[in-house]
Formats: sequence, structure tokens, C-alpha cells
Amino acid sequence: MYNAFLLALLAAPVMTAAADADPDLGRQWQPGDHHVHSEWSVDWDRSTTPPTPIRGGDSSYSRTRNAEQARHFGLRWMVHTDHGGPGHSAVTRDHAYPALLQARQAVPEVIQFNGMEFDVPAGEHASLIIAPGPQENDQLVTIERDYSRGEPLQEGARDTHQHMLDALAHLRGLTPLPLMLINHPSRTATGVGQWGEVEPAELKAWHAAAPQVLVGMEGAPGHQATRTERGLYRNAAAPTFGGFDQMTTQVGGAWDQMLAAGTHFWITASSDSHVNVRDGGSDFDPGEYSRTYVWARPEADDILAGLRSGRMFAVTGDLIDALELTVQAADGSGAAGRMGDTVAVQPGTPLRVQLRVRQPDGVNAAGQRPQLRQLQLIVGSDTGGGQAPDMQTRRFTATAWQQQGAWVQVTWELPAPAGGGFVRARGSSTDEPTPLADAKGEDPWQDLWFHSNPVFIRR
Repeated sequence: MYNAFLLALLAAPVMTAAADADPDLGRQWQPGDHHVHSEWSVDWDRSTTPPTPIRGGDSSYSRTRNAEQARHFGLRWMVHTDHGGPGHSAVTRDHAYPALLQARQAVPEVIQFNGMEFDVPAGEHASLIIAPGPQENDQLVTIERDYSRGEPLQEGARDTHQHMLDALAHLRGLTPLPLMLINHPSRTATGVGQWGEVEPAELKAWHAAAPQVLVGMEGAPGHQATRTERGLYRNAAAPTFGGFDQMTTQVGGAWDQMLAAGTHFWITASSDSHVNVRDGGSDFDPGEYSRTYVWARPEADDILAGLRSGRMFAVTGDLIDALELTVQAADGSGAAGRMGDTVAVQPGTPLRVQLRVRQPDGVNAAGQRPQLRQLQLIVGSDTGGGQAPDMQTRRFTATAWQQQGAWVQVTWELPAPAGGGFVRARGSSTDEPTPLADAKGEDPWQDLWFHSNPVFIRR
């Protein structure tokens, strides 16, 4: 009875009438993590047929322990995302889901979503997030059983682009809609712009097949604690840059090309927590280093809506804890657009882009209080004909910004792009004009960045 009540509480809208009148009523920046592993990311005894799951194979932590650590580090929401494998859907049904219910009861302060690290057919991995409700276990078990690349005993049986499209068709038919974010997209790349198991063309095709389901990717992958290959991006020719994936950090690169074409595709940050560095692993706990902040009310439905619509930013090391990015005609006419919004402005009309960020009051998990050293505004515009977008970047340091208590503000006025486009922002604790390739042995706490999601501009 308690579990049914808790599910209803998680999914239930609050302040409905008032929220309809003022969509932002009750919303705050809700920090969370959508990629966390537990003891139900099992190993396999392949001497048996079918293989026998070995509890704790990829992580020794219980789901309750992970939720407790998320609470300790100040998260308001998280997603449990264990690996699949041959016949793992039975593990999900019989073990992982009861462990989720137990974690919810033990740690009610953290909104906890049912999910998994989905083995993407013709790809690598994705965080699959299921909306809380009475069907949440059955929905996840069915998706894993029928569509996960790792579920069949015969390896490679589902590793086709068509099977991924079939999976997305199934997902977009569910009520309520689940959500999917591609994990560590360039981890298998062989160089900068030389893609591996995930290619930009695949991201575009998958998003087009289910635009309200597959909505984005990890801008900052997990496994940030390792001093050998940050993010476990093991190919030295294709590392992370300032802890973020090259698709995100390269101005005019893969992500910017999608945005310039008007594709509503978002970025996040996650821990990909398996084993904490304190216990000899490569990871931080949920919320210890990486966070995705969503502008939402403290309820599951609104957090999912924020993720789906791009009301979020990604940050490492508690560099900032609030972000306001607005785009509006410089004369104040028309509505101001924020992250995830689209602003209609005539070409050439003077635009005012304003960025405000807040630095936390207190130290981060490393006992440090990082200083913001720069802010950047990035504007991209569609040049048409499949050509690379036209990109402009303006960089601000402390001599050029306004300080208002814990808040820092910058403004840029420029003509609206002729063919439409977008604005996004980033900032750092470093002086690097662009994020540098991460080198072996570097301290991730000394190389902190945040990246916003975009505001779109159309004619």
C-alpha cells in the first residue's frame, strides 16, 4: 500500500491551477543525475546456458546506498540505470525494481526514477528513464526484453539500425512517455570528428524517429575521477575536453550543427557511478562532481518535462548552481526566450543576449570553492545548403562582467542571424579560451566547466 501511495505522490502534479496560470510557480533549479549503477549491473557466469547473473559484478553498491549518497551531495532527483545483458530483463523485474522501491522508501527526499542503461541497437548506450506510475516496472521490462541489444543469447542478433527505430517506435507509443539520453557519445571515436559507434547522423535519425523521447546526450560523461583517461575516453586521439565530450565542446561541431538546423537536442552531465574512487574505482558518487540542473518543481512529472524541453544546464565541481540565459529584441519588444525556447525575431533586428550565473555559497565536495574566471556566449546561425554553421563567440572575464552578490551577469547585443540560429553559453574555472584536451594525470577539480542548453532564434 505504501509503494502505491509513493508512486502516486511522485507522479502527481501539484499546484495545478496556479501552475497553469504561471508555469514557473514553484520551480527551482533541481540538481540530479541520470546515470547511476548498482549491484544489479550484474556480471555473468557464461559456463551455464543461459548465463547466470552474478550480483554485484559491475558495482557493489545497493540502490539505497546510491540514493543516500545522492542525498548527501544535495541531489533532488536521480535515475537508477543498471546495465543489461543476456536475459537481464528478469533481473530488472525480480530484483532491481524491488530494490528501487526499497530505496524510495529509505530515501524519500530524492525523487528516484526507474530506468536502465539501454544497450542501443547499432549504437552503444543510453540512459532510459521511465515516468513513475503503476506500469513503470512492466514498461521497462518489456523494453529491455524486446529491444535491448544485450538481451538475446545470440550476440549481435539485434545490432541493427532498424531495431533501434523499432525500439523508438515502441517508446513513443507509451503513456506516459519515457525519455532517452545517449551516453558518452564520443567514447569510441578514433579522433576529433572521427566517429565510432555513435555518429551524428545516427543521433539525428534517432531523434527524428522519436523527438519527444530521444532528446539529447551526455555533454559531460561520467567516470571523471580517473586520472588516466578522464571519462574512460581511452583513445588519446579522441579525449574529453574540459571533462566534456567533443560533440559538445567543439564550436561549430556536431552539436552546433544540429542546433543550427533547428534540432531540439539537449546536453546533460552524469556520474556514470559504478565504483567510487575512494573504493579504488574510476567514479564519483551521484552529485559529488557532475550535476544536471533542471528548472522544475520538486515533482517527477515536472523534472521529466524540464529534461524533455531543455530547461537545464550541465556543470562540474559546483562551479555554478543557477543559470539564466535570455534572448530578446534589444528594444525590449516581444517575449524573452530562455533555454529550450524559440524566439521569433526579424533578421538583422538587434538582439540582447543576457547571461546570469550564480556561484554557490560554500565549498564543493573536494573542500574547494572554485572561482569563475570566464564566461562565453556562443551564437550559431544556419548558412543553408548543408554547410557548416556560422559561429560567433564572445568571451568575458571579471573585468567585463557585473557582479551582484553571488550572481555574475554579462550582456551582448548583436544582429539577429539572417537564417535563424541559436545562442548557448559556457564558463570555466580556467583561462582556456576553448576547452583543452584532457591529459593523463590532470586533476578534474582544477578544470571545471558549465555548458547551457540553447535558446533558438527563428525569423
